Order: sequence, then structure tokens, then C-alpha cells
Amino acid sequence: MQLWLEGAESLDFAKRADRVWKTSDHDVAEVHLDDSHGQDEAISLVGMIDWILVRCSDWTMIPLENIVAAAAGSGTRIAAAISQIVDLSGAAFALQHGVDALLLPADEKLWDAAEEISGERASVQLEERKAVPSLVMANVANVESGGVGERICVDLTERLSEGEGMLIGSSANALVLIHGETIPSEFVPSRPFRVNAGAVHAYCLMDDGSTKYLSELTAGDKVAIVNPSNEIRSATIGRLKNERRPFLLVHFEWNNQSAQVLVQQAETVRFINEEGNISVTSIQNGDKIAVRFSSGMRHIGRELAGEMNER
Repeated sequence: MQLWLEGAESLDFAKRADRVWKTSDHDVAEVHLDDSHGQDEAISLVGMIDWILVRCSDWTMIPLENIVAAAAGSGTRIAAAISQIVDLSGAAFALQHGVDALLLPADEKLWDAAEEISGERASVQLEERKAVPSLVMANVANVESGGVGERICVDLTERLSEGEGMLIGSSANALVLIHGETIPSEFVPSRPFRVNAGAVHAYCLMDDGSTKYLSELTAGDKVAIVNPSNEIRSATIGRLKNERRPFLLVHFEWNNQSAQVLVQQAETVRFINEEGNISVTSIQNGDKIAVRFSSGMRHIGRELAGEMNER
């Protein structure tokens, strides 16, 4: 993390600074975060310029976190103007990632504190965990009643093939492949455009690799459609159905990781297994189901390096 000096009057501080800020430079866009328009402006510049320098007259964390999340992996770096010691850690460790530079006035106590925090951040080593981009067969550990709640059916503008479905889960790092309603039964016809996805709180994988809560989805959104070979394509939502239904809570485990998913207690809700697919009402402890595990954390659906534990 770089430390920038506000102004060029102090030679002593200039020697300690990675950069001296003289009100403007060709590779830096300065944005004031005094309202949501400032946040939107900063995010719109991500990927278009080397640096975004953000200032906030009444410092708050949420806009900065949103900008840090948007800039992750984009090539754009974030600098934050800080004038009080109390705000240093928030900027330096926002979302465990932090800004890439702090812009500081020529204040000895502030610089001493910033240099100490910069050293702390340099020494922090996030545990590296290898992401598993493909589907694995997780072990069903327990199946129990999940009570009654709001269930979302996702109706797409095209039909799914057998084996295809959406990735859904209570944790963004453990998404279960929920099969589309492509398989008819003697009691109900198939709905090949539909995925009975689960409870409103659950995450689903979007076609751009981000996640959304099922409750946030709207017609026109594009979701990821996945098959057992881990082939992914995009499909557009045409309609959403929200109804109160009974749930089953399915706990599963793989490689010392455990998670769960809540799905409607209905024969038409199916998981992918080693034989093809299995209805949630037939599933038992010890069965295998297709799950996509990943590591890291998410902020407003964007994946970031960091630690997150959801249960």
C-alpha cells in the first residue's frame, strides 16, 4: 500500500511518500464521495484509468467498500484521502483488501500511524485456498424439515436440456446444481423453462460470475445455466414466481467443507447425482450431489480475495 503526500510544501514528508499529490495528474481521476452520485461516478471509471482518488467530507465505509469491490482485478487502483487516524484502518483493510494508497496531509502523528498500518497490512498473509471451479460430488450429511417459507421459481425465456440447471446455495462458496423441471412425472407435466430454485435468501450464480440473492432477481437478468460437465451458458429470466411452500434443509460435505441448501419439498425439485439426477424427496444421508465449491468472499455479489464463512 502506497502513502501519498497532499501538497509539496514539506520536503521531510516528501521523502517518506511514494507520491506527492499536486491537485492533478494524468493517470489519476479524483472523485468526491459526498452522495451516491459520487460512488456511481467512481465505479464508472473502473477499468478506464490507472488510479481513482476518492475523497469524502463525512467519511463512510460502504461507498469505499463498493468501489474497492468494483475495482478488484480490473487494473484500476484506489487511493483514499484520509485526514484522521481513526479512519486509517477502515480504508487500509476495507473488505480485507483495502485501498492501494492513502493520501495524507503533512501531519506527523497521522503519518506515523499510517506507516504502522501499512506494515501490518504487508505482513498479513491471507490463507491461500485453491478454488474448485468445477463440480464435485459432495456427500449428503443430513436431510431435515426446513419449515415453510418463500420459494422462488425462475422461469427462463428458453428451454433447458436434461442435465442443465442453476447453481443455488445458502453460501456463495457452495452452490448446488438444481436441475431444471425438464423431467415429467405421472402427476405433473414438465416445465423445461423452469428451475424451482429455492428460498428467497439463497444465492444464485449469474452469467458474469457474480451472485445475486434469489429475492433480487428480476425479469431480464441473465443467469448461468450449468450442466454436469461444468459447461456454462447464459439464459434470460422471463418471470419469477414467489409462493409459500414447505422446505427441506439439505446439509452436505466435501473435503472438510460443509454447507447447506433449502429447497422446496417437492418431487419435481431434483439434484444432479452420479447416476443422473435424483428428486430431493428421495435423497438420503450418504447420497452424492453435484456442488460447486469456491473460496474467497463476495461483496454485493462480486468475488474478492479474502475469508468468508457462511453456515
